[in-house]
Amino acid sequence: MVIFGATPRLGPATPSGNAYRSLPERPRLRRVLATVFVTLCCVLPAMADEPLRIATFNVDATPPIGSPVAYVPARSIIDPLSARGLVLLSNEQPVVVCAVDWIGIGNGGHDAWREQIARAAGTTADRVAVHTLHQHDGVRCDFDTEQLMQEHGLGGRRFNEPFSRDALARVAQAIRKSLKEPKKVSHIGTGMAKVEKVASNRRLLGPDGKVRLMRYSASTNSEAIAAPEGVIDPNIRLISFWNDETPLAVISYYATHPQSYYGKGDVTAEFVGMARAEREQDLPEAVHVHFNGAGGNIAAGKYNDGSPERRPILAGRLAQGMKLAWEATRKKPITTGDLSWRVERVKLPPADFLNETELLKTLSGEDNAAKVRFAAAIKLTWLRRCLAEHEIEIGRLRLGSVDIVHMPGELFVEYQLAAQVLRPDAFVCMAAYGDYGPGYIGTEIAYSQGGYETSERASLVAPSVEGVLMNALRELLK
Repeated sequence: MVIFGATPRLGPATPSGNAYRSLPERPRLRRVLATVFVTLCCVLPAMADEPLRIATFNVDATPPIGSPVAYVPARSIIDPLSARGLVLLSNEQPVVVCAVDWIGIGNGGHDAWREQIARAAGTTADRVAVHTLHQHDGVRCDFDTEQLMQEHGLGGRRFNEPFSRDALARVAQAIRKSLKEPKKVSHIGTGMAKVEKVASNRRLLGPDGKVRLMRYSASTNSEAIAAPEGVIDPNIRLISFWNDETPLAVISYYATHPQSYYGKGDVTAEFVGMARAEREQDLPEAVHVHFNGAGGNIAAGKYNDGSPERRPILAGRLAQGMKLAWEATRKKPITTGDLSWRVERVKLPPADFLNETELLKTLSGEDNAAKVRFAAAIKLTWLRRCLAEHEIEIGRLRLGSVDIVHMPGELFVEYQLAAQVLRPDAFVCMAAYGDYGPGYIGTEIAYSQGGYETSERASLVAPSVEGVLMNALRELLK
């Protein structure tokens, strides 16, 4: 190697003598460097073979009665909401993944959650992924939009900032506590199974390629019910962490809107939370964390008429899929060397219809309905972040042959299916509903097809968003 035979060049000799004299003689230098080289060759593989460790947390995130949830104030608590997740400890900085039973955490709210969790875990915000499950009788959290609404006399109408900040503080406290007793991980498990009669595509296209019928979370339209499921990802994917034969944590990923019926202020974790709770009863020794995949254009409308009786039926079907995926699990040894985290920073293009002057005028118009002013505030917050060159951080957690991609917004399922194609040799999972700021994120063609999800009411990004996100996915899944 050159390092052993090269003559160091330290510049010309000084008047006091040769510049080498203050250094060890070259034979001794060679021995020192050889020792360092051998040490590194021994130490680095040993570090990579160190056991992975995890710390888990599970915090109550249920709002108080009277607190705004989605559309109206909370009037009852059907079942509690939670914020739960894992801290993964390796020879790098910790990585944190967190799933919250709220409708959305966006903009400055999403920033605050990641930053405070990062401080609690002793890591950086770009190594923290925070997602919601999008239950519609859950909490909205967006500190930027709330500040804007306060400036226009609308504070507290749609957001309960003190409660959200308290919930976040309790999550951070739980993380600090959990890090005192992390658990060794010897194996990682992966399992997949089909979920029967839950998910269906919301957008039914006509012969002209345009949306002719919308099939939302609940439907009584006979034509919508009879129509095929359409483009979905029918599978639920499970990742489990083990200490030898003891399961420590189970993470599940499934793409669908989680609503059965909603909108009256009856707080619930919905059928996804019920399914998760059923699996917790069957497997109490493990922490169960569920993530909503790219379910922006997916819901249970084909199989759900909106009656209360349908909720436990949907929950049972999802729980059965979780159970089958658990039974199909295959375990592999894992060490810290199998973990890597990578981030792609992207600037999502704002929708062309967003106009700062017009939005501010609508927000300031006291004669406008409160919901109209609220919609303007959400759009204005997002537009200003785009104009300020704000970047969305998309994270990829790699655990050996497992890739988990963390995406923003109400993402269309096509992105999830594309990610699986990009790395067919891997077990690819996707969590969407990260930063809720951009709203729905469709495919490029979807913006020319019509339908609610890509309308000005719902999506705050331009059709070119597909190219931005697909480029990021290609880089992350190399």
